[in-house]
Amino acid sequence: MNRLPRTRTVVSCTLLVAALGAGGTACGPDGNPLSAKPYDAADQISFNGPTEAGKRADPDKPLEITAESGDGRITDVTAQDSTGRFVAGELAADGSRWHSTSPLAANAHYTVAVSTEDDDGAPGRKVLEFDTSKPTSKKTLAVTFGPDAGEYGVGQPITAMLGQEIKDKAQRAVVERALRVDSVPAVQGSWYWVSDKELHYRPKEYWPEHATIQVHSNLDGVRISDRLWGGRSKALKITTGDKVEVVTDAAAHQLTYYKNGKQVEQIPVTTGKPGFETRNGVKVVLEKQYFVRMRGTTVGIAEGSSDSYDLPVYYATRVTWSGEYVHAAPWSVGSQGYANVSHGCTGMSTSNAEWFFDNVREGDIVKVVNSGGHAMEPFGNGFGDWNVDWKKWRTGSALTAGTSDGPAPGDAVRLRPTAV
Repeated sequence: MNRLPRTRTVVSCTLLVAALGAGGTACGPDGNPLSAKPYDAADQISFNGPTEAGKRADPDKPLEITAESGDGRITDVTAQDSTGRFVAGELAADGSRWHSTSPLAANAHYTVAVSTEDDDGAPGRKVLEFDTSKPTSKKTLAVTFGPDAGEYGVGQPITAMLGQEIKDKAQRAVVERALRVDSVPAVQGSWYWVSDKELHYRPKEYWPEHATIQVHSNLDGVRISDRLWGGRSKALKITTGDKVEVVTDAAAHQLTYYKNGKQVEQIPVTTGKPGFETRNGVKVVLEKQYFVRMRGTTVGIAEGSSDSYDLPVYYATRVTWSGEYVHAAPWSVGSQGYANVSHGCTGMSTSNAEWFFDNVREGDIVKVVNSGGHAMEPFGNGFGDWNVDWKKWRTGSALTAGTSDGPAPGDAVRLRPTAV
């Protein structure tokens, strides 16, 4: 290898400067003895990537740089792809070996800068370039937004169902950052990872009445991991109607209907009796069914027992997937307004149930207070999202967890009013 020991050059120059006193001299091209370019370290190192033209590296295998035995050591390695993403790596304490600790990307071009020094301490450098092979099967992540397009109540959360599980926190951040929710009027909101495959989005408060909400994914073509790319997803547009909030006081046996903050109607009701108490908390209308056959066996009540029932039910407004409804209950009119005798549903007269059925829509708020029942589940039994306070809700985000109350850093644009 044709190179000169740089430490010896420094000593020579130092002696020469001393001999010449204040007179100038030059050892490097600019007069600085340390300014000479590092020598070519090609024969001082080896690496496990392809060297032949047209050959591609396997991205599943780690990159490894090794110093030739007895011929100096590696001092630094920097590897990055053409998009500027760096590859993490680990250098042995004696400088004999460097290997990557993060995976390489498929179908990417890499540049690797290796710094070395010889036995005399002279610096060397070698730049390596190579390409990785294309993935054998390109996996893409699809996102399905919900609910269906249409008009909803102000309590309707936005859902995003992923085509496969995303467990890694960094990958979740990539996904979440690309899921955009824009509303007019603008609101502050955040995603919550309900599971590895499901996210919910809601504002800090309920949606404004008569709002337009548009949801889309910017994941298409974005690398989520080295083996997973974002795919195309269908955008969603919904609107909200009037702000309808229903409050049922189980202790007073009364249901009060509010529209845009004003009381419109009060209806005598019966709720769950002891042992079958109605859930407390905020629920959201899930669907409306003119007729439902309700049987006790579907909620675990043994057929033929004293609590067994099999009834035709009309004007049924569902608020939980486990079977809690607001519905017509002509058999309990004598108890409505006075006692709780149901198996967990909110019952009212047929005429009142018809009025209620006609004046609520999916996404409207149905809140129960003063019941002996347990709290509404946040997830999995309908939309109990509003029972999670805002501070806790933000901890369910891969972007806003641990940040102050406000937009995620660099994400404020999401909350601007948008005309599209």
